[in-house]
Amino acid sequence: MSAVPTREAPPAHTEAADPVPSPFGGSAGRLAVAALVATVVAGLVLRFVTRSDLWLDEALTVNIASRPLGDLHELLRHDGAPPLYYVLLHVWTRWFGTGDLGARSLSGVLGVATLPLAYYAGLRLAGTDPLRRQWVGWGSVAVIATSPFAVRYSTEARMYMLEVVLVLIGYLALRRAMDRPSAGRLALVAVVTAGLLYSQYWTLYLLAAVGALLVWVAVRHRGPEGAAAVRCLGALVVGGLAFVPWLPTFLYQARHTGTPWALPYTPPTAAFYAFAGFAGEQTTEGYAAVLPLVLLVLLAVFARSIDRNRLEIDLRTRPETRAEGWALAASLAIGFVAAFLSKSAFQSRYAAIVFPLFVVLVAYGVVSFGWRPVRYGALGLIVVLGLLGGLRNVTTQRTMAGDVAAAMRGGGLAPGDVVAYCPDQLGPATSRLLPAGLAQYTFPTRRGPRFVDWVDYAERNQGPAADPEAFARFVDARAGEHTVWLVWSGGYRTYGTKCEEINGALGALRPGAETLVYPNEEIYEPMALTAFRRP
Repeated sequence: MSAVPTREAPPAHTEAADPVPSPFGGSAGRLAVAALVATVVAGLVLRFVTRSDLWLDEALTVNIASRPLGDLHELLRHDGAPPLYYVLLHVWTRWFGTGDLGARSLSGVLGVATLPLAYYAGLRLAGTDPLRRQWVGWGSVAVIATSPFAVRYSTEARMYMLEVVLVLIGYLALRRAMDRPSAGRLALVAVVTAGLLYSQYWTLYLLAAVGALLVWVAVRHRGPEGAAAVRCLGALVVGGLAFVPWLPTFLYQARHTGTPWALPYTPPTAAFYAFAGFAGEQTTEGYAAVLPLVLLVLLAVFARSIDRNRLEIDLRTRPETRAEGWALAASLAIGFVAAFLSKSAFQSRYAAIVFPLFVVLVAYGVVSFGWRPVRYGALGLIVVLGLLGGLRNVTTQRTMAGDVAAAMRGGGLAPGDVVAYCPDQLGPATSRLLPAGLAQYTFPTRRGPRFVDWVDYAERNQGPAADPEAFARFVDARAGEHTVWLVWSGGYRTYGTKCEEINGALGALRPGAETLVYPNEEIYEPMALTAFRRP
């Protein structure tokens, strides 16, 4: 879902048409066509290629989705997410399996769907001028095809690419409804609104920003545009009413789950991480791309070319991109402030709610330049840096679960052995790589490793039941003459030094411990593995 397509008459000095030739005209244009084709092909391939094992969030998502649909509500009540993606993944994995590729391929297919949707979104933003439509439409395709953010979450079994697809569909649906608010178009706006709410809770902030803009248009414009805004606002309300059955679960999750695994960011810090995430996270190519990307968005909102060498800055913003700029900025601002005030963590993936707007504004920012070679250069820089980030995603390991599982097998893992996890967050990714016949327990609940119960997580981990020595004695007794394998990592929030204390307590009960894997802090989910055998 996106901003309302309000349009005002441009100033008298604005070009009636784009003065820059087609991106595909002449010999340079033929090279541009070849580059675009290669870019799209590379982007499609990268959406299905990664060597990483599933990390915590993915493994937990797959484990929840693989359960019968009747169990889904209670599992998500303890997880903190809405259900739509899990239902889709449940159906998908019944056809394609719960292996890494099978589970991730749903996001890959959704990632492919973003390319044509971004093209049509770019066309809508560009207006009626045919040359500008070529630049912005195909520029949007090039940007989203090579975006490290889009590539990363196309190779991750999470809901973020579903969210991007729904926002793009919502953007197009809302624009069409503002043009002519027929019952069918308004119904699609309502359906997408409901889909967004059932996909990820941060979409509330986008819908709030869009709703505020619709109210503004309805108040300011009394004619057909104002009437269309009122009807579109009604469609948003209808879509929101579809969320009412889930509201008690959402309120329970808000009170008892949250993000106990990280500290909140101040809004400026969250903004940095959001745009760094779009650029490729904190990598060399990400740092190189973030400034050009943000600059292009600012140019799209505030600048226009006067001629091939000069830009004009309008602090009132450009009418053509004003609504999109508002939706992007207001959605993030509301989200950042709400997260900070509620002491919730922020991750760059949450900004997926505005990523489609970011993409089309980047493409429109390229059009701010009045000379074709500069447009080629700006777009080429974004594409090249994006591809480098996408290639990094192919080889970047997100978890050490594979190293730990391999070390267990190489170290003599046998039926009857006990595998213990501290924290429990290491369980979902590791346990899926281990054979059957093992007793597996997580600290402090002593439950199995497939799920993490986020309800009152901090209180449980800091309570009297979270006794490291008692847990060590428990797994020692369960193992008997068999080996205890401790998968652990220090430094997790709410755990203090309890995982280290479990390691020490098991060492006292079973002298001669052997550390087989040491944590690599450069990997997103580091782990250590210690084997405790009976003397």
